[in-house]
Amino acid sequence: MATSIAELGIRIAEARQRAGLTQQQCADKAGLDRSSLSKIETGMRRTAVLELERLAEALDMRMEWFLEDAPPAILSRRNASDPGEPSPKIDLAVERVAREVEFVRTLDGEPDLRSPSPLEMPNSEKEIEDCARKARELLGYSPDEPAIGLDTRAADIGLLAFTLPLGVGTADGASILLTSGGVAVINGTRHFARRRLTLAHELGHYLFADEYSVDWQVANEQADGREARIDRFARTLLLPVESLRGALSASLEDESLRSAAVTTASEFQVSMTTLAQRLRETGLASSEQTARVRAFRTSKADIVDFGLVVPPTTEELTTPQLPRLYEKAVLNAYRKDMLSAARATELLFNTWDEAELPDPPLLPEDAIWSFVS
Repeated sequence: MATSIAELGIRIAEARQRAGLTQQQCADKAGLDRSSLSKIETGMRRTAVLELERLAEALDMRMEWFLEDAPPAILSRRNASDPGEPSPKIDLAVERVAREVEFVRTLDGEPDLRSPSPLEMPNSEKEIEDCARKARELLGYSPDEPAIGLDTRAADIGLLAFTLPLGVGTADGASILLTSGGVAVINGTRHFARRRLTLAHELGHYLFADEYSVDWQVANEQADGREARIDRFARTLLLPVESLRGALSASLEDESLRSAAVTTASEFQVSMTTLAQRLRETGLASSEQTARVRAFRTSKADIVDFGLVVPPTTEELTTPQLPRLYEKAVLNAYRKDMLSAARATELLFNTWDEAELPDPPLLPEDAIWSFVS
């Protein structure tokens, strides 16, 4: 807990800086004088409860975040960033998600997240393929099976994926390791195939034990480097080479390439860009063929002619969407009277109304004596 005026002021200043606001902008939003906010941040003036509430609202934070210590992963991430650097919207979103997950776990120990042994960061194409194969085994997919329901499988190995509408000017995704397990935030404003690729990418960060990552442009064809290797890992996870050989090898030399491409993209729920990149990097197609694949667009007639399934085939990564394990943990805590209805809906990121919450259990008749001295 924040125990001094000075410490509280520092936390308010840090929150304002992460939100990218000047003192004047923050003061205007909170209905304060800039000089008053300056004194609060420097510990020269006490903060009234109502003022702290207005500051929390202005900075889109919960009031107790100023008073409670952040999870260790959040503190570690802040120490690695440039002081005073404004955080993008997704940066604040992943901090909120991490705080809320850690808070729910203090109530009843759920969700119980257990991290797998980290994979060593690959440095070659072969190592990337091997890591993706190991990841698919860990997730329970067969060698050539489409990675459908990836968010649910990721939760089974400790990574909770939250799909939130964050806008087109925000990063594709972000992830952070917790004391055990981890959380990922996927920008639900992106199209479905991009969301799946982003989750596969964040899963790579998780399995390689990257403590914190914000990804602005997933799969933007970087030539080399760590992010490019994780991009390739993500494509390999979604499109193992065995599946490509089986689905496309017979069609690459004739006019059926288009039908094979749209069918494969539909079955594995990837974009034509991802499919083309994967064909190129595996050497299964020429530059001319991958360029053709990249230019293909699935039409309404294709859906009818080839019996395609329009993604998403499940509730995977719809927007907004919370991990089912997390939802269950919140609802169970609410049933045990550990949470108010208002706090429960807040923890559910307002994807539930209070009327949709389950009825709390009825207390036994003698329960009144526990409230009466």
